[in-house]
Amino acid sequence: METNKPGRGFWVTTAILAVISIAGALYFWLMPSVQPWLPPEGGHPGDQVDWLFRFMASAAAVLYTFVVGYVIYFAIAYRRRRGDPPDALGVHVHDNTKLEIAWTVVPTLFVIVLSILSIKIWYVLQVQPTNGLVVESIGRQWYFTFRYPNVNGEVTDAMHLPVNMPVTLNLTSDDVIHSFWVPDMRLKADMIPGMINTIRFTPTRVGRYQIICTEFCGTGHSTMEKQTMVVQPMPAYLAWYHDWQQRNAHVSNAPPTVTSGTIALAGGNVAAGRALFSQKCSACHALGPFEQRIVGPGLRGVLHDESHPDLVDGDEATPADVAKILQNGFTGSMGHMPNQAQNGLSNKDIANLVAYLNTLK
Repeated sequence: METNKPGRGFWVTTAILAVISIAGALYFWLMPSVQPWLPPEGGHPGDQVDWLFRFMASAAAVLYTFVVGYVIYFAIAYRRRRGDPPDALGVHVHDNTKLEIAWTVVPTLFVIVLSILSIKIWYVLQVQPTNGLVVESIGRQWYFTFRYPNVNGEVTDAMHLPVNMPVTLNLTSDDVIHSFWVPDMRLKADMIPGMINTIRFTPTRVGRYQIICTEFCGTGHSTMEKQTMVVQPMPAYLAWYHDWQQRNAHVSNAPPTVTSGTIALAGGNVAAGRALFSQKCSACHALGPFEQRIVGPGLRGVLHDESHPDLVDGDEATPADVAKILQNGFTGSMGHMPNQAQNGLSNKDIANLVAYLNTLK
């Protein structure tokens, strides 16, 4: 069989592709420092994650350039030409042992190198450091809560951390699968009911960083980007920490349960109820009229609107009956209303919510 060797066009094409691939690799390796296209690194090992990303992007630029370039070259060089007979056959290339060894060994070595680099960074995220602050975040529909050592209950406004202190972050979920992502920290891990995933990092830049859920978790998924991770100097962090210790001093650490009997509604705090509604109810209920549904109905005038004298469970729209739905939950044509335990509500929380709903006229 006639031997076909690469001609001058092949080597010229190879030289051009080599120049393009080097330029592409340099772009991905150097451009982030000249024209950043990632948010600034907020902590360690974010610098290592970025290094691995640049390494993969640079290698992918080389691979993509040669693969696409050669496909285009061979499609042109060995195209069917005008005047060729209908039964003409293309060039047969096979049994090139050197080529087959090369395209087996080179990718294998690259995967091994990439695995080693990835495992080193994974080790830092999973195992180191072993000291510092331990925080737990719980994903809920549709918000995050945070637990701190020696702070009763849960923190619901934002996640606060001291700068330059190692952090061990334990992640779980109370209902469905969520995902905890802080782009500036280069951190992301799933929050799975009944399982704890752990990531470790050290925030090194003071600032406020967005927390995003990247796992579709229901109709309110898009609202799970309103909370932030606040990195502060140690004095500011300690002031915030001691404030929450005082605010939650009388909060029980016992798991929420569905209480029995009628809940006492006297003394409900409207301001506390408004804050609770924003955190735990606004993803499913609007503050508009009954017809303005998100998941459940709109709640404006729920206790005062004569055009809707009954609640969704058929009971009369009274504070006690609203409290009963918050206590026991409800499932009907509009969907599922979580009960007191699922929503993490105390009896006092329910009294506060009812007091706030009573002001919506």
